[in-house]
Amino acid sequence: MNSRLSDRIWASILSVLLGVVLSITATFSYPPTALALEYNKEILVDADFSGRDLTDSSFTKANLRQSNFSNSNLRGVSFFAANLESANLQGTDLTNATLDSARLMKADLTNAVLEGAFAANAKFDGAIIDGADFTDVLLRPDEQKKLCKVAKGTNPTTGRDTRDTLFCP
Repeated sequence: MNSRLSDRIWASILSVLLGVVLSITATFSYPPTALALEYNKEILVDADFSGRDLTDSSFTKANLRQSNFSNSNLRGVSFFAANLESANLQGTDLTNATLDSARLMKADLTNAVLEGAFAANAKFDGAIIDGADFTDVLLRPDEQKKLCKVAKGTNPTTGRDTRDTLFCP
């Protein structure tokens, strides 16, 4: 009887340990998947997000002035009404990002991919857009005209000419 009870206890312990190992393995799956993070209304002046995978994260109404997002994956990120003044967005992937009402004055968008981004009411005054890809980006006509005045280069990732993606004359 004592031997049976001992066997049951060990079987229960091994079952629990196996469950723990399986849940840890599922949590740390490979390749690791990005977790969408929320930075809404945060003050993140001069923050360093360079080289990060921030897919589907939210920075709604965040103050990101002079922050560094260079070479980051920002696919599907919401920068709704965010302050990105003088932010470094070089080489970022902003595919399908929400930039509506964002302030991108003096932001560096060199070689960024903004394909399908929603940028109605976004302000790009003084932004550097050399090699940026604006394919299918929703922009106000006056912002598009401003961007066409400074547009140049070809995006190294997509191979598209910046002026062509903005439909510049």
